Parts: sequence; C-alpha cells; structure tokens
Amino acid sequence: MSNRSIIIMVLVLIGATAYLLLKSDGNVDMSGEKHGAETTHVEATPTATPVAPVAPAADAKK
Repeated sequence: MSNRSIIIMVLVLIGATAYLLLKSDGNVDMSGEKHGAETTHVEATPTATPVAPVAPAADAKK
C-alpha cells in the first residue's frame, strides 16, 4: 500500500468516527461500573420459555 492510500484510509476512519459520535450525541459513558444513586436499574425480562420435564430414559442394560 502506498502512503497516499494509508492517509486516505485514516481520514475515512476519522470521518466515520466523528460522524458516529455526532449522530449519537457523543453521550458515551466511559466511567466504568457504577454503584449508588447514579446507577440505573433495569429489570430483566424473562425470555426463556419453560421447559417440560424430560421422561427418564429406558434402562440401557437388558
């Protein structure tokens, strides 16, 4: 790759990053795990369906 193509690739990546940050209002929280009043609690929704009990397998030794 030539130096020109590397510079163009870097400029494209910088432009894409700036576009995504501006589109998402740049509200990115990089402070890590939070404890206390500033946390937001989200209830988990159960997505698993109940599983019917499995019948015992027949005795393999006959």
